[in-house]
Amino acid sequence: MSPRAGLRVTWLGHASVVLDLDGARVLTDPLLRRHAGLLRRRGAAPPPTRWEDPDAVLVSHLHHDHAELGSLRLLRDAPVLSAPANAAWLRRKGVPGARGLPPGRWWEAPGSDVRVRTARAVHGERPMPHRPNAATGFLVSGPSATVWFAGDTGPFPEMAGLAAEAGAPIDVALVPVGGWGPRLSGGHLDPVEAARACAVVGASFAVPIHWGTLHAPAARGLPPGWMERAGRAFAVAVERWAPDCTALVLEPGQVVDVPPRG
Repeated sequence: MSPRAGLRVTWLGHASVVLDLDGARVLTDPLLRRHAGLLRRRGAAPPPTRWEDPDAVLVSHLHHDHAELGSLRLLRDAPVLSAPANAAWLRRKGVPGARGLPPGRWWEAPGSDVRVRTARAVHGERPMPHRPNAATGFLVSGPSATVWFAGDTGPFPEMAGLAAEAGAPIDVALVPVGGWGPRLSGGHLDPVEAARACAVVGASFAVPIHWGTLHAPAARGLPPGWMERAGRAFAVAVERWAPDCTALVLEPGQVVDVPPRG
């Protein structure tokens, strides 16, 4: 990837997003293969040209649809940033680039002015006895833009302080709005809650993630059209609850260049 100023966002599906920011490439919760455990992906896996050679990989937590080991191993020695307990587990499982990022500490992408730090997330309703249960979001900051990647989370009061933590306004929010079924468990945001979160953090733009990609094998018995609903519902909710924010609803593989700060 040639260095370029500005921010380009590519949604690969589910919680996987490529941020090409000021010459650095950041990849979130990579799901790069056809499936995630028992969950099935609608459509083809993203081609390597869309995600290869990241400068940093962010893993919000270790649920199988966010920390898919086969996908992480495809990234070889790329720095994989996560909570310290998660990083230690990932290294034991054959992800050599896993690095623990303690709260409040910035990690700087080599050769650029892009920085990354963790942010709070509330996602403890589905603990895993075989994997650590630490969950975080992330703040990604460069000269052109600041991005909040929420990971998986429910609402929490400290969202209002994310811009202060980043030291800059939140230009783009990557917010989960759905799941891999028509019903959400605790520790997630539905489309209205996600829109309200965008208003709380003061995001200028928002890309809905964690919808329209994965389904369980028994999904044939679910209501038709459920996979498409969350993205449309989020766009409507943003108009009502976050009128100063613009929803950027993408299809998997779609790319958008985010306008620079005004």
